[in-house]
Amino acid sequence: MARYKVWPGRPYPLGANWDGQGTNFSVFSENAEKIELLLYASEDAGEPEAVIPVEHRHSYNWHVYLPEVMPPKFYAYRAYGPYDPASGQRFNPAKVLLDPYAKAIAGTIRWDEALFAYPLGGPEEDFALDQRDSGPFIPKCVVTNPFFDWEGDRLPKRPWSETVIYEVHVKDATKLHHGVEASQRGTYAGLASPAMVEYFMSLGVTAIELLPVHHHVDEWMLKDKGLVNHWGYNTIGFFAPDSRYSSLGVRGEQVNEFRWMVKQLHKAGIEVILDVVYNHTAEGNHLGPTLCFRGLDNLAYYQLSPEDKRFYMDFTGCSNGLNMAHPQVTQFIMDSLRYWVQEMHVDGFRFDLAAALARELLEVNYLSAFFDIIHQDPVISQVKLIAEPWDLGAGGYQVGRFPPHWVEWNGKYRDTVRGFWKGEESGVAELAYRLSGSSDLYLNTGRKPYASINFITAHDGFTLRDLVSYNDKHNEANQEENRDGSDHNQSWNCGVEGPTDDPDIKRLRVRQMRNLLTTVLLSQGVPMLLGGDEFGRSKQGNNNTYCHDNEFNWFDWGIGEEGQELLAFTRQLISLRRAHPVFRRRSFFQGRPVRGSEEKDLLWLRPDGQEMSNDDWNASVRTVGMRLGGDAMREVDDLGQPIVDDTFLLLLNGWWDDLSFRLPDGGQPWERILDTFEPDPFVPAQAKPGSDYHLRGRSLVLFHLLRPTETLP
Repeated sequence: MARYKVWPGRPYPLGANWDGQGTNFSVFSENAEKIELLLYASEDAGEPEAVIPVEHRHSYNWHVYLPEVMPPKFYAYRAYGPYDPASGQRFNPAKVLLDPYAKAIAGTIRWDEALFAYPLGGPEEDFALDQRDSGPFIPKCVVTNPFFDWEGDRLPKRPWSETVIYEVHVKDATKLHHGVEASQRGTYAGLASPAMVEYFMSLGVTAIELLPVHHHVDEWMLKDKGLVNHWGYNTIGFFAPDSRYSSLGVRGEQVNEFRWMVKQLHKAGIEVILDVVYNHTAEGNHLGPTLCFRGLDNLAYYQLSPEDKRFYMDFTGCSNGLNMAHPQVTQFIMDSLRYWVQEMHVDGFRFDLAAALARELLEVNYLSAFFDIIHQDPVISQVKLIAEPWDLGAGGYQVGRFPPHWVEWNGKYRDTVRGFWKGEESGVAELAYRLSGSSDLYLNTGRKPYASINFITAHDGFTLRDLVSYNDKHNEANQEENRDGSDHNQSWNCGVEGPTDDPDIKRLRVRQMRNLLTTVLLSQGVPMLLGGDEFGRSKQGNNNTYCHDNEFNWFDWGIGEEGQELLAFTRQLISLRRAHPVFRRRSFFQGRPVRGSEEKDLLWLRPDGQEMSNDDWNASVRTVGMRLGGDAMREVDDLGQPIVDDTFLLLLNGWWDDLSFRLPDGGQPWERILDTFEPDPFVPAQAKPGSDYHLRGRSLVLFHLLRPTETLP
């Protein structure tokens, strides 16, 4: 075996940190009796070239300094201690362990029974000890070089009120894109290639929200089916950008390639938000593999059942949960978040199943240590924080209840808007809340309209095209007998499922996609688009494509005529939103006259042109007008100057039938900007004040009140 000089080193920072002279290694374990550092000659070596006893410990951090070790060097750990599942102890020194703080991980797991701490299929289940070496099957951690030339890069810090989010998977967007160099397709470099940056800018989005890029594991059960965990919601490396998306290599090159991607997007003014999964890890339940946390300190890292410490608490449906009550786990998550902001320059995070992070004593607790620490942290509190405000445990649906620094995926917005355009007879009262920023959810907590992330579709579910084309899911390719994913799509009454050449069905689907896109992009709050919806991407009715690294998820950039028209439509909508602050207010509407005038900043109208009454709100009506008073906004910009805009009128008809809608009589003509029913939806037309407009069934129309100098001849 190779011999290395060994110095005591330091307990902090945790992980492997090269200082230009050597590398300090530090790993946490409260309950281990002995720790060994393993050094490897290559990323695929089965046997270590050196085994270094880590003999110094301070505050449960085991540390050693090796002056001869420099990047890239491959390493892992072994941990010794009791193996007693009934008491929550699961040490097994035969299992090679990843460093929780590894900045890079070379390659992926090669599934083998040796990765489990107990003999699979044995009569004693997980109570017996498996002594096979897992080293040949587990990827190795990499000592990385922290230097990168950021060229003065700074976080854009775009205000929430100006943000338009585009949710996308790193690989999917570029795997089939002929404008991206072949060697960069499906990679970090490909996502920031000139072709993609130009596309994002022309579309008008301001932030890219990436599906998980933390290093993840493909589950054992998927391996047997020839499938993978493509979406990546099964994290094992919370500091390591996944090497699957690297065009340069896996020996640490993925770190700087990710940084280069961020730098290029920042140059274009585009922010990068990471979808992060801190609610569970890839080690699964009590019968899962031993890869990292379980072998280093199961009692500390995981939330175990108070009745039987052999089992894990599970609020996510993913078999385990991190122990948010343990200070080391909280430190671990905060260190990870700070690393991605300070060293990788990301602009914010979307927290998967975020309610699980607030569970300390089983119940969701918003006085939890995690949120307190986020709130006071000088780094993390200043970036964008997005919650998926639910988990799968009891009391886990928490839309509207997150602390002031947070914004939320507004699941109620999605459900209400979908229901309206499907024709549900629930009236328009809740729709009005959703269109105007969801004040019922956020006003009383001191938040603003931008606390609501408004979306119709996301990675998890139907694409926009499939939402209006399929009445039921078609997940047969997932090999779960179509049982996975949400149960069904509740008939959209588009006539028939799937592809069709019927021109009436095609027009209806296009109109419904226009209706949904317009609603989400002109509502108060922060709009989020699922990548590909802007040109009508389909997944053939599969609403749970997490396990497919293929054409189910890869964008088909051979966009046909219909897709090009929808893309142009989306671009114009985003441009319209950007040009008019009345669609992206910083504060909630007052709904009352302003400065002694009779004009309200928001007025709800029924089809006869009169203001909605209490009885109207309680009726099962499905048509409403929304008048946005642009010269009555009562807002000021960052320099203290009043914000004034045009006045707009939005008409929404969720009925199948056409009807007449009386336009308000304000003395000036109205100019129609958009009608989703028309073949060319953006052809302008003038309408007299007080006149009746023929509002077609299942359509949306936007008017702009002309000023005296703008009156058309």
